[in-house]
Amino acid sequence: MLNQHNDVLSSDSLPIRKISGLSTLLTEVFAGFHAAAEMSSPKLHVFEDNAKIQSAVVDLIVAKAAEAEKHHGHFSIGLSGGSVSKIVSLGLRDRKELNWSSWHVFYCDERHVDFENQDSTHAFYKKEFFDHVPIQNIYSIDPTVTVHEASEDYVRKIRKLYPGDNLPTFDLLLLGMGPDGHTCSLFPDHPGLNEVESLVIPIIDSPKPPSCRITLTYPVLNNARCVAVISAGESKASAVKDCLEPVEGQLPLPAGRVRPTAGELHWFMDEGASSKLANK
Repeated sequence: MLNQHNDVLSSDSLPIRKISGLSTLLTEVFAGFHAAAEMSSPKLHVFEDNAKIQSAVVDLIVAKAAEAEKHHGHFSIGLSGGSVSKIVSLGLRDRKELNWSSWHVFYCDERHVDFENQDSTHAFYKKEFFDHVPIQNIYSIDPTVTVHEASEDYVRKIRKLYPGDNLPTFDLLLLGMGPDGHTCSLFPDHPGLNEVESLVIPIIDSPKPPSCRITLTYPVLNNARCVAVISAGESKASAVKDCLEPVEGQLPLPAGRVRPTAGELHWFMDEGASSKLANK
């Protein structure tokens, strides 16, 4: 059962662990962030333009795919929409040397709309990426059911590759960041930021339309072997500063709380996005 203080979240999603009391939950989240921060200092990559960001991100994807295939025989990747979708689609679809049969493609978040809707992240990837490469294992959401049911269904899809009760360990998660510092569909001041029990949660009140979405939670994000956050443009500079150099004693914006506990963390930025950082 989920924490009862948040009725936005599904009550039937798969539990990870139970924490009773909001104050206890927030204390553990805060402590967990700082513990993770000590374990996964972000590696910053600053480039002149989007083309060089794309090249560097694609190189990381190719390297992590080869590493995962050698280690455990398959490569699991979580995709995001926005600028990330363009980087992945344009950068990867002509890479003939990749072993696409080993790929398992998930979404870090997705809008709860049908696949004909222009807001569908899956629809964009299908047209610009999946239709060009022989990837067979693609895990899209089910937009024909309610957003709560879609969230529960996505947990089941994740459990096909990662059975049991342990947290899944994705090989690579590709995240974007909005000017408000949100990542996936984890928005500032939203109750979903505090979720520590479920792998996936439904969002019904996203401040950015469309309002209904599903998203991975921090326990999943921070259990990945590698996470890459991609951010470009001066409009992101203040949020980047808050995420990477937060005020002491305060939690950073949502994207800044992604700190893999035993994995790598990369930030790919242009000069505009990184312009307010003191250290880069």
